[in-house]
Amino acid sequence: MNEFIQTLSIGGSGPTIAIKDTIDIAGYATTAASRALADAPPAQQHAEVVERLLALGWRIVGKANMHELAFGMTGINDYTGTPQNPQDAARIPGGSSSGSAAAVGLKLADAALGTDTGGSIRGPAACCGVLGLKPTFGRVSRRGVAPRESSLDCVGPFAREMSMLVAAMEAITVDFDAQAARAWQGACKVGIVQADATPEIRAAVERAARVADCAAHATQLAGLAAAFDAGLAVINVETSRAFGHLVATGKLGADLDARLRAAAKTTTAQLDAAQQVRNQFTADVDRALENVDVLILPTLPALPITLDEARGGTSVIAMSSLIRPFNLSGHPALSLPLPIEGSPLKAGLQIVGRKGQDEQVCAIAARFEAALAA
Repeated sequence: MNEFIQTLSIGGSGPTIAIKDTIDIAGYATTAASRALADAPPAQQHAEVVERLLALGWRIVGKANMHELAFGMTGINDYTGTPQNPQDAARIPGGSSSGSAAAVGLKLADAALGTDTGGSIRGPAACCGVLGLKPTFGRVSRRGVAPRESSLDCVGPFAREMSMLVAAMEAITVDFDAQAARAWQGACKVGIVQADATPEIRAAVERAARVADCAAHATQLAGLAAAFDAGLAVINVETSRAFGHLVATGKLGADLDARLRAAAKTTTAQLDAAQQVRNQFTADVDRALENVDVLILPTLPALPITLDEARGGTSVIAMSSLIRPFNLSGHPALSLPLPIEGSPLKAGLQIVGRKGQDEQVCAIAARFEAALAA
């Protein structure tokens, strides 16, 4: 099936989990769903997150499919196949952790691990109607994860319920306080970030704050657009360093070949400017969080486009306009399924917290989850 590159059965009798094909599992090649890496040798040892899961008795049921080289937002992969969007098979599953989100949404696994460099957990989570968390940068080990070096990338979990997402975070993180992550009691203050999204999704975000009984006020993050552009510059440079040599193989998908060739043209001046934006935007987010518990905004500005639209050339770069900035700043950010009035499809509610306070983000997400389900 296209949700898995390979079906596995490794580990104990605990919860089942799928592992994105950028995360090493000993004895299996890590191919990043690319023909250019199809002949990669088997990994010699587990990634640290895999070691931790297996030590706690979790069962790995598959290597999850993905957008090739984790460098794309659609999840379309003409080499390994395109995972099915559980909400609507005609729509893109989102990238790059498409197989991880789809496997959870289709109930092929209790949870999954993905990676998020420019929205690659939160985007597919919103597309597929599941939960996805990008932890604080550096909170979860990246040992044994490709690319080996990144100033943006985070390993994080997908799940259908917050209780399972918290269990997965507790398993893969050295010091995660699951008790603190399970419930948010008492007053809750949120800043609703003014974001460019469809009216229906903006209204759903405001409704979510009301039904969760949160005190809410509008918050401006003027640097969102600049942080998006800066995040693109950084990911272009770092992905080019990691995978640019694969262009010469002639084995990349057409979209990856084009993106990597373009990425290689990013200048030192652009990267320097991006680092300045990173510092400013990080300070802006920290400041916005001083008087609220979390920031909330849409995960994606619109519902996912169809596969036919994506294959026809409809641009998807704006999909990451509201998620990529928080890779640049490093703050924890979670996407929660968000009901839209009059639509059978759910969008995503993005919840952003202070650095290191992933538990608080989870606890408030659990509050929203319960309120939206009532």
